[in-house]
Amino acid sequence: MQGLTEFLPISSSAHLILVPLLSHWQDQGLAFDVAVHVGTLTAVVVYFRKQLADMAVDWFGSLPFISRHGKQTDNSRLAWAVLFGTIPVGICGLLFNDFIKDALRGALVIAATQFIFAGLLWWADSKGRRSRNEYSIRWKDVLVIGIAQAIALIPGTSRSGITITAALMLGLTRDAAARFSFLLSIPVIVLAGGLETLHYLSVAKGGDFSSLITGAVISGVSAFICIHYFLKLLDKIGMMPFVIYRLLLGVVLVVLFI
Repeated sequence: MQGLTEFLPISSSAHLILVPLLSHWQDQGLAFDVAVHVGTLTAVVVYFRKQLADMAVDWFGSLPFISRHGKQTDNSRLAWAVLFGTIPVGICGLLFNDFIKDALRGALVIAATQFIFAGLLWWADSKGRRSRNEYSIRWKDVLVIGIAQAIALIPGTSRSGITITAALMLGLTRDAAARFSFLLSIPVIVLAGGLETLHYLSVAKGGDFSSLITGAVISGVSAFICIHYFLKLLDKIGMMPFVIYRLLLGVVLVVLFI
């Protein structure tokens, strides 16, 4: 579930909350959450490994104390955009994490976010100019997409969904919007996974490591396949299948929990 929904615009957090609610399974626990996030992080890093390597080399070359002239390239600007785009969600996560966990994890909140952000995704996909690639992102775009990513802390919003929505509204192509969203996920997963790991280490009493490794591998493989086919098919299918899915999921949640 984590591998398939982390990068699709349908909200992985919503599904991870709903599966135990609907199935009456025991919560999988913090250690398993960390393991499956390690899997999805590995998948996106491996998939974009060449682009990430180019971005890292050019980013270091853009630093004044590394290179005399601090030369900027398309890759270095994209790397800076990913780093600065992470700041809003980092700040909001530190400030509002406890409130979100305590007050916003209910099924009806998730239903409401499905309806709202499905509508916005449809509007952005149908009205966006879709004429720019990810290397054309400006600082204004970084701010808008970064704020959108912070809103995705609300369960059910979908981090990939709202960042793709914002990018489409700003005129990026579907492929560019998805690629930037996936690149933007890397520091977010690192930060979130790091906080969860620190918390887990503070309360850990041992664990079933075979289950954790299995979960990480399954999550990583399914996420890699999901990224590959999502990008391959995106221009053919558009966002409408995901809009319809989110609307149907919202209806199901309303019927089950009202």
